[in-house]
Amino acid sequence: MKASELKEMSVSELNEKLAGLKEELFALRFQHAVNQLDNTARLKAVKKDIARVKTSLRAAELAEQ
Repeated sequence: MKASELKEMSVSELNEKLAGLKEELFALRFQHAVNQLDNTARLKAVKKDIARVKTSLRAAELAEQ
């Protein structure tokens, strides 16, 4: 996911994306705990995507003010 893609999304779309990423992170953590996770690098990628979405949400919030 790129920051340019996130800038084009609305706030509601960003919130939906954030919820989906959090669910995915939970599932990945669970798989990692029971030693079923093949690609551990995906954990880091999902965390970074969450941070990008939160940054875009904050920028939209500040733009409204």
